[in-house]
Amino acid sequence: MARISYVDPAAIKDPLARRWLDEAVAEGRPGPENQAIRAHQPDVMRSFTLTRKMLFDGSAGVLEHDLKELTRAYIAHTIECGY
Repeated sequence: MARISYVDPAAIKDPLARRWLDEAVAEGRPGPENQAIRAHQPDVMRSFTLTRKMLFDGSAGVLEHDLKELTRAYIAHTIECGY
């Protein structure tokens, strides 16, 4: 199995990317480990984070946040996602 290293937070020069990683650590979502991997490619981290913020933290769509989170958890459980 391939192993992708986590980016050391101190090595992240982009203040926005560093803030996103710090938020993930503080909130536990999205997974801090996943964000630390995405930090290898700042454009990927930016795309994922902004999309996630729009869908889950913003007012996008017609569903309440709690229902979005319940749906996310159900899908993760259904596909046996360990995270």
